[in-house]
Amino acid sequence: MRAYHCLPLIIWTYLFHIIVTSPLQETDNSHLLRKRTLNVTKDDGKILHRTKRGWMWNQFFLLEEYTGSDTQYVGKLHTDQDKGDGNLKYILTGDGAGNLFVIDENTGDIHAAKKLDREEKSLYILRAKAIDRKTGRQVEPESEFIIKIHDINDNEPKFTKDVYTASIPEMSGVGTSVIQVTATDADDANYGNSAKVVYSILQGQPYFSVDPESGIIKTALPDMSRENREQYQVVIQAKDMGGQMGGLSGTTTVNITLTDVNNNPPRFPQSTYQFNSPESAPLGTHLGRIKANDPDVGKNAEVEYSIAGGDGAALFDVITDKDTQEGIITVKQNLDFEKKMLYTLRVDASNTYPDPRFMNMGPFSDTATVKVSVEDVDEPPVFSKLSYLIDVDEDVKEGSIIGQVTAYDPDAMSNLIKYSVDRHTDLDRVFSIHSENGSIFTLKPLDRESFPWHNITITAAEINNPKQSSQVPVFIRILDINDHAPEFAMYYETFVCENAKPGQLIQTISVMDKDDPPRGHKFFFEPVPEFTLNPNFTIVDNKDNTAGIVTRKDGYSRNKMSTYLLPVLIFDNDYPIQSSTGTLTIRVCACDKRGNAQSCSAEALMLPAGLSTGALVAILLCVLILLVLVVLFAALKRQRKKEPLIVSKDDVRDNVVTYNDEGGGEEDTQAFDIGALRNPEAREDSKLRRDVMPETIFQIRRTVPLWENIDVQDFIHRRLKENDSDPSAPPYDSLATYAYEGDDSVADSLSSLESAAADGDQDYDYLSDWGPRFKKLADMYAGGDSD
Repeated sequence: MRAYHCLPLIIWTYLFHIIVTSPLQETDNSHLLRKRTLNVTKDDGKILHRTKRGWMWNQFFLLEEYTGSDTQYVGKLHTDQDKGDGNLKYILTGDGAGNLFVIDENTGDIHAAKKLDREEKSLYILRAKAIDRKTGRQVEPESEFIIKIHDINDNEPKFTKDVYTASIPEMSGVGTSVIQVTATDADDANYGNSAKVVYSILQGQPYFSVDPESGIIKTALPDMSRENREQYQVVIQAKDMGGQMGGLSGTTTVNITLTDVNNNPPRFPQSTYQFNSPESAPLGTHLGRIKANDPDVGKNAEVEYSIAGGDGAALFDVITDKDTQEGIITVKQNLDFEKKMLYTLRVDASNTYPDPRFMNMGPFSDTATVKVSVEDVDEPPVFSKLSYLIDVDEDVKEGSIIGQVTAYDPDAMSNLIKYSVDRHTDLDRVFSIHSENGSIFTLKPLDRESFPWHNITITAAEINNPKQSSQVPVFIRILDINDHAPEFAMYYETFVCENAKPGQLIQTISVMDKDDPPRGHKFFFEPVPEFTLNPNFTIVDNKDNTAGIVTRKDGYSRNKMSTYLLPVLIFDNDYPIQSSTGTLTIRVCACDKRGNAQSCSAEALMLPAGLSTGALVAILLCVLILLVLVVLFAALKRQRKKEPLIVSKDDVRDNVVTYNDEGGGEEDTQAFDIGALRNPEAREDSKLRRDVMPETIFQIRRTVPLWENIDVQDFIHRRLKENDSDPSAPPYDSLATYAYEGDDSVADSLSSLESAAADGDQDYDYLSDWGPRFKKLADMYAGGDSD
């Protein structure tokens, strides 16, 4: 049902499209007014009538760039309602109406008021209306029409670039594309030939050509060489109107560069080169440079040099300098003027990167001859070897010859040579050398165990010119002889459990030997001959340079024997055989069930069996505390009874140390024990006095012990002499008396207490002359009365 109602609308739309798009005849840009009645027969047979509007026209056409004196006439609008009586008024609106396009409102004539440019705007859309002047209503509905601008050839072709840049390899074939240039024309390409462009070459022939339609530039000559000419400037023209007469044109410049290819081999500018070299030139010395020229550039000009032959090919070499592309002749081996003075080389120069396309042109290499002259120089002596190795036994006698070095003068003069030892390498002067024949001999005994190697340097110098000298290292290896006996590798703390059983291993011993036999060490263990059959222990040789100590009886007792000494005889199997005796100290210890030693002290056996270790420690601690308390109590009691010796400064008295015994002499041993006098160790050390504060604390000096057999009289005299000359003695009176005068003693009394004169009657001025040590004593006795 919906489709049935939409059918009339579709039919009307189709008919309207046909009417609008149907072409009308054009006559002087004016359009005749026509009426059309469309009859449409429907399915039911009824006829529908529609009246078309009273005017209609096609497109108007106008030439651009009109240069006439009058305005350009475009066309005329007219309706069949116009009776010619001036009642109708024509109105024009749309693109450019009023300024570009004007209409005569009475007649409907349209004119272009200005010159038009199609390139700016090629199409104008306008609308027209016809109005009744009296009523002001439209007698025709508003209608739209188009004014198209016809093109003329007023634009020349223009290239996309003012200057083009291109490159092409040299030696390219004819027709090789170089670059494509493009020119555009702003004229209408659909109207005439105004925009049809044709390319041609104005400059660049006969080397290049251009395709007239595509603008592709191609090579026109074969085998163009970069070495002859590298840069080309080509001028291309683009002309419209298909290139015909009267067309407009434009030009552009194309700069074309020929790139290099490897089409040239290297060439030496000369066939022979001459260089000189001293025979002492070190290896790698540069003798000179040669260069093969290659007109190519870049990597195409890179050259490699090599020695192709000649009698000096083994002595010289050539290397390539990558920066300068030169060949550098260098010394490869030591030269000898006396052997040969002139060498000839053939050196090849070839391109590193040859181009296979040009290999048919010939080999890309060249050869030159290089001659090297060797110059003679004064050379130092030359040793027959670069180094010497000498083996010598360590027991060699002093002055024995152990080896020899030889050197010769390579010069034609063959100067005499003198040998010497560089003492910086033999500071201990163990070796020396015969200055004429190079024989090396020893000056001191050798010991491999201290210095297994001696590295010395031997100098050989010409006698006529000592500055010409050379050195060679000599390595002296000291060979071992069996001069050391084996000994225990370490100190062994060996013990045996009291409950040990026979055959029980208690210690494994190993030995060391400073010698180094070539077949390795092999040691043997045996009991010493004096104790071959030891009832307590036996020595078992394990045959692997170790031995085991094994018990031989059942049980050991610390009470009977706490320590056993087991001597072991050790000897090696080298020549001469060296042996030594090592003694093991084996202690008897109490062990636990696992065989770990707990106590090895014999005193532990005397402790009660029922007390544990903790109880014993507690008892000892208690006894120690009691002893400390007793000592403290005695010291406090003694301190209470002691009175100060000096109460004030005025109470200054002599301190007298007396031995209140006047026995019957040395033979009277009942009166007192003179052992204290004879034994220096029993004498109490000197102590500082506590009754007077000394100005300086002096260090207590322990006297030199005397032997017990010195006479008592001599002993006392020596003690007196020591006290008189002791520099650390205090500066106050301290008198030590020994109550023994001996037989027929002529010594006076030393005590001032026995003087019959009073203190005030005595003259003590002489104390001032005794020195600073007696200053304080002199002040007390020789001074004035105290306040």
